[in-house]
Amino acid sequence: MASAGKTTELAAVAEAVKQAPGRGLPPVHLWHPEHCGDIDIVIRRDGVWMHEGSPIGRPELVRLFSTILRRDPDGYVLVTPGEKLSITVEDLPFRAVAMERRGDALVFTTDVGDEAVAGPEFPLVVETDPETGEPAPRVRVRADLWARIARPVFYELVEMADEANGDLIVHSAGAAFGLGSVSA
Repeated sequence: MASAGKTTELAAVAEAVKQAPGRGLPPVHLWHPEHCGDIDIVIRRDGVWMHEGSPIGRPELVRLFSTILRRDPDGYVLVTPGEKLSITVEDLPFRAVAMERRGDALVFTTDVGDEAVAGPEFPLVVETDPETGEPAPRVRVRADLWARIARPVFYELVEMADEANGDLIVHSAGAAFGLGSVSA
């Protein structure tokens, strides 16, 4: 059962977000309130947002919280003009669940509805997962927030890649990104 204090804290954060000006993303980079503590929100490795051990079932609420997410030197926080609360992120905060080519750009769509155009400012990076040895692709979404590229989307990237000197390369918005070596 959720404690009244924690539920009230979550409601207060949600209400503060609704007050953010404009229809776009709030200017979280301009907000520097005192750290208020931790809130029991976890973004699991699979992208599910949890509160007090239960999934947050309303996509609109997850989207709302995603707009006030920021990564500070000491970790991930939800920030409003008056509050800053630490949360836990098991891997990366977002999942790139779709991709399309628009002109010369690759446009990724995240599980919370953000779009990221891979290019010089929003790189696509492929590292190897140390636990599995599998490719661990990601794309920058905004500031220091990244999306893990879903496996089917990565397969699409591999299909469209060109081979150069034994490496797979994709191009987007004037930049070239390596996906890994061609296996023998």
